[in-house]
Amino acid sequence: MDIATIRQQLPEYARDLKLNLGSVLGEAGAPGLSATQRFGVALASAAATGDRALVDALEQEAGDALPDEQRRGARAAAAVMGMNNVYYRFLHLVEDDEYQTLPAGLRMQVIGKPGIDKRDFELYSLAVSAINGCGMCITSHEKVLRNEQVSRQAIQSAVRIASVISAVAGVRRFADETTADGNQAAA
Repeated sequence: MDIATIRQQLPEYARDLKLNLGSVLGEAGAPGLSATQRFGVALASAAATGDRALVDALEQEAGDALPDEQRRGARAAAAVMGMNNVYYRFLHLVEDDEYQTLPAGLRMQVIGKPGIDKRDFELYSLAVSAINGCGMCITSHEKVLRNEQVSRQAIQSAVRIASVISAVAGVRRFADETTADGNQAAA
């Protein structure tokens, strides 16, 4: 399956997502990001949603714009942020400062040595953190990116891609249970 097919399969009520999916992956739809960054953010976002068909379609769509090391970096960001976002969201929400003083005790070496450009890995991590709703991680990754001289426009583009990919995956999960016109699918 390719991105065009995924777009075509989205129900009419998700028309905005069809259009946004077409635009955010292009240069004009994601200002400030290179093709590698656009597809890396999209791939990390899709991996975070668990939509295997969407991951495969994005990898196909990316072609040579997303070298193997970037694909591994995007998957690594989705993996480690899947863990970190749960842990750090807990720290943020628990309202007990003593937890902040305890060591995390979680292995996360890939953050220090992602095997790709630090800015790219941080963009991928920010996108996944936005999908997973971890405010502490979002703040941390945004600060690192700003310290690395990444523009607010590029950061916004990464989060826009994540929002579209997440929404497409959500509609696809729901659409598996219903027909395109919104009626319940036959059991």
